Amino acid sequence: MKAVMLAAGIGNRLSKDRPEPPKVLLRFAGRTLLERHIANLRREGIAELVVGVGYEADMVAAEIKRLGAEGFVRTVHNPDYRDGSGITLATLEADFACGRDVLLMDGDVLYQDEVLTRLVRSRHRNCFLMDRDFEAGDEPVKLCLRGGAIVDFHKKVKGSFDLMGESVGFFRFDAGVARDVVARCRHHRDNGERALWYEESIRDVLLDRPSGSFGYEDVTGLAWIEIDFPDDVRRAEVEILPQVEGVRV
Repeated sequence: MKAVMLAAGIGNRLSKDRPEPPKVLLRFAGRTLLERHIANLRREGIAELVVGVGYEADMVAAEIKRLGAEGFVRTVHNPDYRDGSGITLATLEADFACGRDVLLMDGDVLYQDEVLTRLVRSRHRNCFLMDRDFEAGDEPVKLCLRGGAIVDFHKKVKGSFDLMGESVGFFRFDAGVARDVVARCRHHRDNGERALWYEESIRDVLLDRPSGSFGYEDVTGLAWIEIDFPDDVRRAEVEILPQVEGVRV
């Protein structure tokens, strides 16, 4: 199994007034998010990490070299990194639709090791991670279930459901679903929908497939945070990092 990580964006919501490194290079307790991802993926036996880069790509390459991880990590450059993340995923087509199971990961997440472990070791080859403890609003990407089956995946969900949680931003897909997701990314790109996030393409495939085609792992109670805003950095340092460091071996 290989991992594909999206880390091409500028991160405008995190800082609009001054230059910042790519979010995957944010440091917590002296270690970048990328360093933590690499350690966790290697621990789970993942064979390779491919990172979609764009903004300040040379900084990401320098960090990979500093870590001595060139044999494990490879980058693919998206020149259109100012567009939506779906464009980055389309750029990664050869690695994402690679004919085998693949992990898809947002690069801007700080998390306890067990979050990734549950995904990698899930019995579901097509798997979401869901946290039922989240703040309502339009910002979280939500996963909705009815009768135990996933029925929607979006920031603004529609229809009826009996359980809802937030998506962590890590996914596991088999070869067929990965192929279809990247095909939807290409479709949106070729139709001029260049601002769309990759989640839209996952939702397209989810709704096209028969009920029960996708499973989920519940990570409620585990510590994790996606870092989009300045307050997320504070929360990561004050609330999440102590729990992450507390379970480190």
